[in-house]
Amino acid sequence: MTRRFAVTFDYLCPFARNAHEHLLTGLAAGAGWDVTFRPYSLAQGHVEEGATAVWDHEDPFRRPGVLALAAGIAVRDHDPAAFRAAHAELFAARHDHGQDLKDREVVRAALERAGLDGGAVLRTVAEQDVLSRVREEHQTVVDEHQVWGVPTFIGAERAAFVRLLERPEEDADTAIAAIEQVVDLLDGARVLHEFKQTDLPR
Repeated sequence: MTRRFAVTFDYLCPFARNAHEHLLTGLAAGAGWDVTFRPYSLAQGHVEEGATAVWDHEDPFRRPGVLALAAGIAVRDHDPAAFRAAHAELFAARHDHGQDLKDREVVRAALERAGLDGGAVLRTVAEQDVLSRVREEHQTVVDEHQVWGVPTFIGAERAAFVRLLERPEEDADTAIAAIEQVVDLLDGARVLHEFKQTDLPR
């Protein structure tokens, strides 16, 4: 049976990186998931009420994470077969290579490591007004599910912010088990509203 759910992301967040690596590793191994990857801008999420929205700045792509989000969504929508590779490389640029995702050359290089024409993707971002799509999807998850962070898993009837502490390290069994556990809790354990660990593993 195919399990359908959505997961939010912003390439700035290490916990989003962990969860999305589990997703990508599981999907590559044939997991029965129909996953929708939804952008959520942490920069916009941290804007105080009444302040200028990220999207309305003179150069919104100079706000943290926005250019990379737009590039990821451009690939998702215009070259979906390449999305998983681009998704992984954009996370890696930030968290494995410690690079600045506001830098167009950093984003372009990450896309090219994924086998794409990075310059062409960035032109699509500009010419197709991909930022409007990012803005719309960000606002939709906020309005419909009160999303405030990443990664948020969105199931059939509810949504939950989830932190996975470890990366899958390309272990498909680990990745699939982790995501299945999250979705089981999301869709099956309706009585469970909050479960937060108070001490971290040493």
